[in-house]
Amino acid sequence: MTTTTPAPESVLIRAPGPHELHPVRTHRRRRALELSLAVAVPLLLVLLWQLAATQAWIDARVYPAPSTIFADGWDRAAAGDLWPDVWATLKRVLAGYAVGTAAGYALGLLMGSLSWVRAALEPLLDALYVVPKLALLPIFLNMFGLGEGPQVALVAATVFFFVWISTMSAVMSIPSGHRDAGQVFGASPWQMFRHVLLPASLPSVLVGARIAAGVAVLVIVASEQIAAPNGLGHLIFDSRALFQNDVMFVGIVCVAVLGVVFSELVRVVGRLLTPWAPRDRGRGQS
Repeated sequence: MTTTTPAPESVLIRAPGPHELHPVRTHRRRRALELSLAVAVPLLLVLLWQLAATQAWIDARVYPAPSTIFADGWDRAAAGDLWPDVWATLKRVLAGYAVGTAAGYALGLLMGSLSWVRAALEPLLDALYVVPKLALLPIFLNMFGLGEGPQVALVAATVFFFVWISTMSAVMSIPSGHRDAGQVFGASPWQMFRHVLLPASLPSVLVGARIAAGVAVLVIVASEQIAAPNGLGHLIFDSRALFQNDVMFVGIVCVAVLGVVFSELVRVVGRLLTPWAPRDRGRGQS
């Protein structure tokens, strides 16, 4: 009789990598690499643009060199000609963003919590959501007349839908066990909101708010090109009509900086308000 000896079990041993041995050092190196790439790629494109303009590969009258754009922007800022347009755009964005965020969050919270409210309003809001927001500008002009009202209302309407959708979806996706636990402990409506709905939904709401921040800048610039006496959008459109392409690019750069700063500010505020939420991808996760 032949006896079969079982084969010995194989054991896989993995040596710890640099991430496990030196997590802080690895994290710093990765952040340094990410920062280097974030700076190097735009800088390389700007240098290529500068070279193309100076070597006459492109028409410098249509696409001025970055050095020309920077010099013109510096002169306009030093003379005080740039700041009124920046401030006009900024205050419209901030006012509209505040109104749209408050309204979108309140209604999203209500519709996410009460199914009958959601059934009554969601079809109407879905239909309004797909309407291009610039198409509403004539309506706002009729409602508020010329001035700041139509610009603020357009930004508010744009921001509202992003915040409303993200808030309603976040509230609806809260596990039922969270609500049941609050009810078991006899939580009042305010306590249910404060300790269950708010912390569970706020990270997703802030993602929508951050997206809305960038879109708000886009919408106000487009609106200012149509119906505003000042602002960065008006500066871009007016300088293009006068064939002042260097001034036009100054306005475009200001819009880009404003959008990045505003979106990043919302992200930082969101991180401070939700320290329990996971960090954004590529933002220093270890």
